[in-house]
Amino acid sequence: MAHIVIHQEKANDLQAMTGLCPFGAIEVVDGKLSINSACRMCRNCIKRCGGVFELVEEKPAVTVDKSAWRGIAVIAEVEEGSIHPVTFELLGKARELAAKVGHPVYALLIGSGVAPLASRLAEYGADTIHVYDQEPFRYFRIDPYTAAAEDFIRKVRPTAVLVGGTPAGRSLAPRLAARFRSGLTADCTSLDMSETTDLDQIRPAYGGNIMAHITTPRHRPQFATVRYKIFSIPPKRDASSAQIVRAELPEEKLASGIEILQAELKERVRGIEDAEVIVAAGRGIKKPEDLAMLQELADLLDGRLAGTRAMVEAGWIDARCQIGLSGRTVKPKLIITCGVSGAIQFVAGMNGSEKIIAINSDPDAPIFNIAHIGIRGDLYKIIPELIAEIKHSRTED
Repeated sequence: MAHIVIHQEKANDLQAMTGLCPFGAIEVVDGKLSINSACRMCRNCIKRCGGVFELVEEKPAVTVDKSAWRGIAVIAEVEEGSIHPVTFELLGKARELAAKVGHPVYALLIGSGVAPLASRLAEYGADTIHVYDQEPFRYFRIDPYTAAAEDFIRKVRPTAVLVGGTPAGRSLAPRLAARFRSGLTADCTSLDMSETTDLDQIRPAYGGNIMAHITTPRHRPQFATVRYKIFSIPPKRDASSAQIVRAELPEEKLASGIEILQAELKERVRGIEDAEVIVAAGRGIKKPEDLAMLQELADLLDGRLAGTRAMVEAGWIDARCQIGLSGRTVKPKLIITCGVSGAIQFVAGMNGSEKIIAINSDPDAPIFNIAHIGIRGDLYKIIPELIAEIKHSRTED
């Protein structure tokens, strides 16, 4: 682990030294320079200090036998009696990663009455499916679910564990990482595997202004969560060779401080994640009444209206329809962005779309860098013309 050493004898102008840190982490305490908790290890002070500050790399005390950990594991999520699609996306990515290092793909299935679903996991890439099918798993309770996942990991010893970035997955993954004293990277947008089986985990950081590459080279297993719609669901394959392993937890490990007295299904709201066509509104929209124009276009295309964070913060669009890092990740067949500049926070939530059409009057808008079709112009002229053309073409038919 790296840390910064201060050579006090080389510091002449203490006040000048405090101004080197953009985060205000350098201060003078009892006549000496000190680095406080605001330090971000940006190393700006080292570059400009003339030898006062020095970065020291310590040899890690903890090492791991990577050969003892083998395979990529996916924790499946069951929702209302069916497997959540994010599980299939993760299985497809797991097969891709496993192929690079010659490892198998495991799946963990927890629930009550879920054994028949195991074959579905095999169809999408799992070589071995471990099933914990017991009545106490009927509802998601974090203590017994964590105990089952821990039991599975200790038996199988996978080098990496992928979890869906759902409410349940975001609750389960950090608890598992803590039990194994390993690292967890949340909301990954890209994953890759090195020859050393180190998982290269890429996620936006600092509000999406940079893409951080994170590895956990000294600990196993490696944990990562991935949002729905980040990866693609792979084609089905022959599942006849897959192995299904039944497992059970003893009664004492099924205990939980949570007792579920009654469960009621919430009315399912169709989310923008499942839309095949999306019309997205950005800052180019002048007033909320103008969204009716975009809604009409979306309706004509059997699509959904969505927007950027600015539209949500203005109260013009429901928060469930926000695209981006702090909103939803979408992968429609077609997305039409209207007046969207294309900030990285927004792009990270939709750049997997099959066809991107961008409408913007600014020729330098970043959205044009990823758009398949870019239309430079006033959306207040283009959208009505597009609506009229669609209506006209359908009249002719």
